[in-house]
Amino acid sequence: MGPPQPPRRRPAPPRRTALGQPRQCARHTPRHAPGPDGLGPPPPPPDDQRSQGPGSGPPPQRHRDDIYPRLGLLDAQERLVVGTAPQPGGARLALRGTDGQTIGHLVLAPPQGVRSEADQTFLAQHLGFVAWTGLAGLALALLLSGWLARRWLGPVEALATGARGIAQGALHTRVPVHGNDELAQLARTFNTMAEQLSSIEASRRQWLGDVAHELRTPLAAMRAEIEAVQDGIRPFDDKTALRLHRQVMRLIQLVGDLRASLDAAGTSAPSAQVPVHPLSLLGEALASMRPRLAQAGIGVDTAGLDALAKQVPAPLVLGDAQQLHQVFLNLLENSLRYTDAGGRLQISAREVAAPSGAAHPQVLQVQLDDSAPGVPAHELPRIFERLYRAETSRNRDHGGSGLGLAICRAIVLAHGGTLVAEGSPLGGLRITLTLPLLDNTTP
Repeated sequence: MGPPQPPRRRPAPPRRTALGQPRQCARHTPRHAPGPDGLGPPPPPPDDQRSQGPGSGPPPQRHRDDIYPRLGLLDAQERLVVGTAPQPGGARLALRGTDGQTIGHLVLAPPQGVRSEADQTFLAQHLGFVAWTGLAGLALALLLSGWLARRWLGPVEALATGARGIAQGALHTRVPVHGNDELAQLARTFNTMAEQLSSIEASRRQWLGDVAHELRTPLAAMRAEIEAVQDGIRPFDDKTALRLHRQVMRLIQLVGDLRASLDAAGTSAPSAQVPVHPLSLLGEALASMRPRLAQAGIGVDTAGLDALAKQVPAPLVLGDAQQLHQVFLNLLENSLRYTDAGGRLQISAREVAAPSGAAHPQVLQVQLDDSAPGVPAHELPRIFERLYRAETSRNRDHGGSGLGLAICRAIVLAHGGTLVAEGSPLGGLRITLTLPLLDNTTP
C-alpha cells in the first residue's frame, strides 16, 4: 500500500448575487476562444439562444427603445461582423489598433420611429399644437413689427423728408406731430426751427426789398433831374445842382444808417466801458435839438427831468458816451419828424428798482412822450425793425430812413438796457429807455 492520500476537500458552492445568479471567480471562469477579429471573446449570443441552465433564471428583458439592438460591428473591410448593419443616417465610430490603423467600425442605426399607435397620436396632437402655436407667434410678430415700423420708422421718415425739404429751400415744410414722446418732441422742435427759418427768410427778403426801394427813390429823382437837363427841358442852374446834391446826401445818409445799424446789431458790448452821466448827455442832445423843435412849433416839457438831473450825486451808467448821445439824438429826431406842428414833447426820468435777478439793483428809466399822430397798436412791436415805418402816419415824406430806432435799440441792448414803444397819453408815441445804474455814484 502506498502512503495515505490526504482527504480531498469538496469545493465550496458558488456564492450567489443579489439577483440569484451565481458569481464566478476569475480563476474558475472558462476562457473562450478569440473572436473573429482575434482581439477577444465574441459577444454573447442573443437572449433567445442562451442556454437555459438550471438555476439561471429568465433572460433579462430589454426595452423596445434600447440602444443595443441598433449597434453593429464592422471589420476593416466594411463587412458586418455582428449586430445590425449600417443604415443611412446612422452614426459611425472608427476603431483603431495600437499601431493607429483602422481595424473596424462601430455603427449605430437610427431609431425606427414611433412604434405604438398611442405614441403616434400623442405626437400628432403635439405637432398640431406646435404648428398652430408657431403660426400664432408668426402672426403676432408680423403685427408687432408692422406696428413698431409705423410707430418708430414713420416719424423718422417724416423727419428725414422734412429735412430734405428744408435743405431744398421749402421752408414751409412741417412734419406731423403725434403723441408726447421723444419723437413727438423732436418733431415739434423741427417745426419750430422751420418756422424760425421761414421768418428769418421772410425778414431777409423784406429787408432787401426795403433797401432796394430806399435806394431806388433818390436814384430815380436824380435820373429824372439829369435827363431833364440833357433834354433841355430844365437848365442846369444852382437850383438843379442843389436838388441833385440833396438826393446824393440822402443816399449817403441811407448808406451810413445801414452801416450803423449793422454795426450796432453786431455790438455785444459798448466800445468804451467808462462811467458816464446819461442825463447830461440827454441834456446836450436836447439843447442841440431845441431850435429845430421850436421852429416846428413843438413844445418841450422837461419838468420830470430837471429834478433828477440836479440830483447830487448824479446817476451814472457804465458805457460809451458817444453811443448814448447818438441814442438820445435819434429819439429826439424821431419825435421831431413824426409829431404834427404845434404838438408837444414831454421828457421825464426816474430811478426805479431793477427786476429780480438783475446784476444791478437800480435802473435809470427815461420816457419820451409826444403828441399825435400815433402808431397803431399792431404795428408797435415792429417799429424797431430796420427800414420799417407805419405808413399811415410816419412815412418817407418826412425824410427818415427807417433805421434810427433800430440803431437805438441795438445800442441800448449792448449797454444791458431795454427800449420799449407803446402808446402815449398825449396821443402819440411813448419810448421808454432803461439803463442799469452803477452801485456807487459820484458827483
